[in-house]
Amino acid sequence: MSTSTSTFVIRWINFLTMILALAVIGFGIWMSSHDDECKRSLTLPVMGLGGLILLISFIGFLGACKNISLLLWTYLVLLFVVLVTIMVFTVLAFIITNTGSGHTAPGLGYKEYHLEDYSSWFIKQLNNTDNWSHLRSCLVKSDDCNDLSKRYKFLKEYRHAELSPIEAGCCRPPSECGYPMINASYYDLSYKPVSANKDCKLYKNDKSIKCYDCNSCKAGVAQYMKVEWRVVAIFNLILLVILSFVYFVGCCARRNAARSDPSKLRGR
Repeated sequence: MSTSTSTFVIRWINFLTMILALAVIGFGIWMSSHDDECKRSLTLPVMGLGGLILLISFIGFLGACKNISLLLWTYLVLLFVVLVTIMVFTVLAFIITNTGSGHTAPGLGYKEYHLEDYSSWFIKQLNNTDNWSHLRSCLVKSDDCNDLSKRYKFLKEYRHAELSPIEAGCCRPPSECGYPMINASYYDLSYKPVSANKDCKLYKNDKSIKCYDCNSCKAGVAQYMKVEWRVVAIFNLILLVILSFVYFVGCCARRNAARSDPSKLRGR
């Protein structure tokens, strides 16, 4: 690849990624002003990611514009670290999300989830008291469970609804408990559960309790995280291909920059 072509590609790619980084930082600033504490907790990771992208892109842009071999070296090293990190995360994401799925229940249109079906890493993270305490507070504040009775006025409609994993696991007791359903948000708990599943005794109709302490709720969160991680992993594969091309072009630009400065070559 010629000097002019490689530096042109690197210059404009990094110019565009700098704009993207600024947008990511701006999104992080917007999140910091949100009333929801759970969304505010993502502020620092989002802004940190934006700052890292901005730094790497600026080094690559400046190195390509000024044809400075040292900056291009630095850019390539940082980009290589990012490539390795993405590759490792993607492989781990596919391994972790390789287990676990929903189970169909008679008479229900949605699936139920069992925590033991998921990877040991998911189970360990969700059983961590601090982790679950934070996640639980977010689930309670989301009001997803309270909205079910507003969305589904009739029991038949509710039974055949396509509930999300979190709604199916956290907003209702497992069907094996045998509690009669009064409406989408209320069950008759005067009946003795027909199952020994401890979730049956943990469920309460209280909107701040529901099944938020149940393993079925943790399983619903695990399923939700599994789907999200799979999407991120596929996105990372695409990003890995794009960044590998950028890395190749960057190598060409760095080599061409070194060739255009004979004094640096003699100094090596």
